[in-house]
Amino acid sequence: MFGFKGGESPETVTRKKGYLAEARKKWSFLTHYDLTTIKTKGQLCNMIKVRSAISEEKAVADVEKWMAGKNFS
Repeated sequence: MFGFKGGESPETVTRKKGYLAEARKKWSFLTHYDLTTIKTKGQLCNMIKVRSAISEEKAVADVEKWMAGKNFS
């Protein structure tokens, strides 16, 4: 999701780095390493749920709201 696969365009790398920085700002308890290992929306939701002790529904809603309009591919 936030990690790099190699061979990506400079625009894609810049976009993903921006998303990573936004996510760290929104969820300050997530480390850079945490975010680079997250591959799916479900993993992000689960990490936020566990680390912030909120319900799964709240975590999913927060992530979906944050992801709206973003392109992670």
